[in-house]
Amino acid sequence: MAENLTDTGVEEISRPELDYHALNAQLNLYDAEGHIQFDADRKAARQYFLQHVNQNTVFFHDLEEKLEYLVEEGYYEKDVLDQYEFADIKALYKQAYAHKFRFPTFLGAFKYYTSYTLKTFDGKRYLERFEDRVAMVALYLARGDVDLARQLVDEMMTGRFQPATPTFLNAGKAARGELVSCFLLRIEDNMESIARGINSALQLSKRGGGVALQLTNLRETGAPIKRIENQSSGVVPVMKLLEDSFSYANQLGARQGAGAVYLHAHHPDIMSFLDTKRENADEKIRIKTLSLGVVVPDITFELARKNEDMYLFSPYDVERVYGVPFSDISVTEKYHEMVDNGQIRKKKINARRFFQTLAEIQFESGYPYIVFEDTVNAANPIKGRITMSNLCSEILQVSEASTYNDDLSYDHVGKDISCNLGSLNIAKTMDSDDFSMTVETAVRALTAVSDLSDIGSVPSIARGNSMSHAIGLGQMNLHGYLAREHVHYGSPEALDFTNMYFMTVAYEAIRTSCLIAKERGIAFEGFRDSTYASGEYFDKYINGTWEPTTDKCRELLAKSTIRVPTSEDWKRLAEDVKTYGMYNQNLQAVPPTGSISYINNSTSSIHPIVSKIEIRKEGKIGRVYYPAPYMTNDNLEYYEDAYEIGPEKIIDTYAVATQHVDQGLSLTLFYPDTVTTRDINKSYIYAWRNGIKTLYYMRLRQMALEGTAVEGCVSCML
Repeated sequence: MAENLTDTGVEEISRPELDYHALNAQLNLYDAEGHIQFDADRKAARQYFLQHVNQNTVFFHDLEEKLEYLVEEGYYEKDVLDQYEFADIKALYKQAYAHKFRFPTFLGAFKYYTSYTLKTFDGKRYLERFEDRVAMVALYLARGDVDLARQLVDEMMTGRFQPATPTFLNAGKAARGELVSCFLLRIEDNMESIARGINSALQLSKRGGGVALQLTNLRETGAPIKRIENQSSGVVPVMKLLEDSFSYANQLGARQGAGAVYLHAHHPDIMSFLDTKRENADEKIRIKTLSLGVVVPDITFELARKNEDMYLFSPYDVERVYGVPFSDISVTEKYHEMVDNGQIRKKKINARRFFQTLAEIQFESGYPYIVFEDTVNAANPIKGRITMSNLCSEILQVSEASTYNDDLSYDHVGKDISCNLGSLNIAKTMDSDDFSMTVETAVRALTAVSDLSDIGSVPSIARGNSMSHAIGLGQMNLHGYLAREHVHYGSPEALDFTNMYFMTVAYEAIRTSCLIAKERGIAFEGFRDSTYASGEYFDKYINGTWEPTTDKCRELLAKSTIRVPTSEDWKRLAEDVKTYGMYNQNLQAVPPTGSISYINNSTSSIHPIVSKIEIRKEGKIGRVYYPAPYMTNDNLEYYEDAYEIGPEKIIDTYAVATQHVDQGLSLTLFYPDTVTTRDINKSYIYAWRNGIKTLYYMRLRQMALEGTAVEGCVSCML
């Protein structure tokens, strides 16, 4: 397959006077008729190839010469290609190029060539087109299975499935990071665990993943050490150590390491934990780059409703009394018992004041993330407790503590968590010739990411991955799809569709996981203790009524290949699962897709858009403009932005989807600049009452306009 300068991935056009940057900027200017100049951006994408990409691409006579060069020079892993006959590889590349792919936006093309494609070691010239990257990712994940590789090429080239950045960026490259998006680590109340946690954070951050750590089990400030009173320094010094660690492990200078820490609302250090994000905090305690998350149980809301004080319990004493770490206790269940127990030290603060402080800190920083502990665990199909989330608040899995010897070697290797992510483009998936096969291919691709990952530098992560085979199949472009189909975000028709779509994805994902378990004769460790094995998970689908309720939703389903499962379908699936098991402990998680949304021409995650024409600052190039997917001058009314739509409709949308997602959904709330802390507290209550599992950032219109909005999760979002 010869490659030459006409094989550009874009249509040849005569060179206009304006360059691609100036053409893209015309998106921000109306034409003489008062219309948005969408065509200018399409021209900018084409011009970007003519003026930049083609001028800086290394071309080869044919595919054989290209692959031989990339292997010999150390760009590609030879072992990947050795799994296939060359004729099959050539056919796969031909299949990819046959799609005649075009980047529909300038930002999509710019993001791909800036952040994803293989470059020469000096970073100055390009060695891959989009088609080449897709083909190599498919070859890598298919592991010699030609049919799966072909399916993956079609799913990625059509935009139906998009692997997360670590996978799409790294797969098949010889010099690469891991394929995994992010990691979750427990830290226990001893110096060995703290030291191991910091070391693990360094190791994982070096490999390109974001890392979240649970601090709930650390004893509070002033707690005794070896029975000597007032010795513990509490959680803040550990936070400072972690922040410095992530700054040091800066991923080859590409970006700062990314970390988050979670603390329980009833930990005695909770207020000082939150104070580290205040703008006027003392530099000795101020946390600038580390993300914060708070775990909130139901009892906290009940105490606030009654305007009562909330007691904060010493983790040191709780573990002595109950024999398990604080995070493994249900505070809601044990609250009054612990209040009455004189062996447990405690102090109290006003519950409403606590929520007021949460809102104040969010005003100042966008943090903390919030995990609704009891909601999360009530929905958890796996034996054990979920005690934290990740850097983007969508991963919710069971963990197990490690124990260590004095020399920091493992006495017992516990179970920590990794996130193997990728997302479906809802609009493209609904256009699929075979909806079921699209979901199945995506699940198989993410399962391959899990199977191919073995992070030996952190044994608890490696063990957790080998036990669970957990994946997080996400979604994006909900708003783009709804607007394309003339449906308003958050409307009854939109909620009806979201309900049916997510339920069907859940069905197809479980069906595929069961099929993989049947093929391999392996179920995830702990399957027999899950509600999947008992059948309890399936009860709501077998006994309930799950059908579309609006004519518009029925219309959308009728013109697609999606087939909403019936109660009989669920009953048969439950029987298959009981017989064969499931290969993947967890299947779905919806991250805050960022860069992959731009190259995929999707609206982010299942959020509404933040602006009809989004403005981004992209390195040296400066401002870049991005039009909302599928938006035209004739359908603008369906593109209300998140600030206009408001938090309640966003929560409603996420609540409908959440009931079908075994993990979480990264949910950001958007407010006008007139919002008050009381309004934010109302959103907490509304989200909690509607079954939301986690809250990610909050953003103010003013923050967005000033360009000061907090940056998104660098691991899941990018």
